[in-house]
Amino acid sequence: MSPFSYRGTRALITGASSGLGAEYARQWAERGADVVLVARRLSRLEDLAAELERTYGIEATPLEADLTRQGPGVSLRRELDARGLTVQTLINNAGFGSHGPFQEQDPDEIARMIQLNVGAVADVTRAFLPQMAADGRGAVITVASTAAYQPTPAMAVYGATKAFVLSLTEALSYETRHSGLRVLAVSPGPVDTEFFDVVGTRDAVVGSIATPSEVVTATRKALEGRRRVPSVVAGFGNRLSAQAARIAPRRLVLAAAGRSLKA
Repeated sequence: MSPFSYRGTRALITGASSGLGAEYARQWAERGADVVLVARRLSRLEDLAAELERTYGIEATPLEADLTRQGPGVSLRRELDARGLTVQTLINNAGFGSHGPFQEQDPDEIARMIQLNVGAVADVTRAFLPQMAADGRGAVITVASTAAYQPTPAMAVYGATKAFVLSLTEALSYETRHSGLRVLAVSPGPVDTEFFDVVGTRDAVVGSIATPSEVVTATRKALEGRRRVPSVVAGFGNRLSAQAARIAPRRLVLAAAGRSLKA
């Protein structure tokens, strides 16, 4: 028996228009959860919502939102309150990266990345966490990355944002340990999504590429296990790499990351 119920709950999923977000929506809907799909591309969300309702008989609510704007959590919470919708599970999936020397990065793109990968995660989680912790039936899931476990030359800002996400989520897991809410950071390696199309190069691919289904399935297994864990690294090879990065000398870890990312 799962420690929390999917049926009778509602999951809010950011970045739900494609890739990991769409797969989270499908697997949660398949197990009976209603879903709120959040992204900028409304037409894709509407198509996915129709598919999920038709296939699984759940309620799917598409919601257009630009999370790179300030204060997205309050706006989302206000919108759902107005519709009479409560959320038991939050899946913070939206995010993007870039590749290249930091000094050559577009400052506006850096600001958008930090706002989406860091600001929106903190803001949206803060907006919904009290309600979810009181309910105690769902989860807060944040998609971090194996990039969170060491500095990432050529992806300096992206790696730093994911280190923030990992640290924040593990801290919240401890803070909510006496509630029924599960809080989990999921760190995949490269995933077969549109992420690298946005990055603009395959030089950012380190290790084998997982499918969205593999990553989301790993998420569910960690949530549904009897032991409460604050974070999980998806993929055996990725787990070994993350562990090595924690115990090896920092200068060696940094040099290896720089070579891997072709900095």
